[in-house]
Amino acid sequence: MLKTFKRWVSSEYANLSKSDLLTEILKHPIPVHVGIITDGNGRWAKKRGLPRTAGHAAGMKRVREIIRAAGRVGIQVLTFYSFSTENWKRPHEEVNYLMKLPLEFLRTDLDELVRQNVKVQMLGEIERTPAYTQSALRKFEEKTKNNTGLILNFAINYGARDEIIRAIQHIIEDVEKGNIVKEEINEELMSRYLLTRGLPDPDLIIRTSGEIRVSNFLLWQLAYSELWFTDELWPDFTEKMFYQAILDYQCRSRRYGAV
Repeated sequence: MLKTFKRWVSSEYANLSKSDLLTEILKHPIPVHVGIITDGNGRWAKKRGLPRTAGHAAGMKRVREIIRAAGRVGIQVLTFYSFSTENWKRPHEEVNYLMKLPLEFLRTDLDELVRQNVKVQMLGEIERTPAYTQSALRKFEEKTKNNTGLILNFAINYGARDEIIRAIQHIIEDVEKGNIVKEEINEELMSRYLLTRGLPDPDLIIRTSGEIRVSNFLLWQLAYSELWFTDELWPDFTEKMFYQAILDYQCRSRRYGAV
């Protein structure tokens, strides 16, 4: 049976403090775009005899912490996989709670995001979420659209296969309209039809909770991403662990198929 692992290129980093990890990270090139699959909220709550919604509330606190940590490191793009197209299958009460969570985040965090020059963007079919969810998400985008710092993406009602299918459909439409010819279709053009158009592909993908898969997240974009897995459930994923993941990324050799 496969076991999740934390990979350390050098054991000297394993026992560093949070501040020492940050100091070490800043000596090396920083990943431009980091994606995070925030898994394990429900299991975290179950272990404590709490409703699954309590796990999502705890998980939101970690989202807040990691946003701040990304700003300290100098990451340019941070993408959270918040709600997949498959998550509608979850219990009705849990889905309702998740759909209302952006309203709470709006109330508690919008002002700080504005002060920190964070630009918030959404990935996914937002139009399929409840009207009150859409309103909160659009307010985030509107209030931060002129910010020039960290780009913060929330993938909500997002599925990568669906994203790719829609991109292909739009390409076909533009070919039929004569806007492009089929000979122009290549990787660069395809990327312009994706929801992440204009953004760099993720350098690092982090997944919590012990699962070793990407679960329909940014499938086109992560072709050359470094993957980092941890057994920690998302509400237990700390700023220090985030720094550990980045430092491990910095110790890897990225050759993109070359020698």
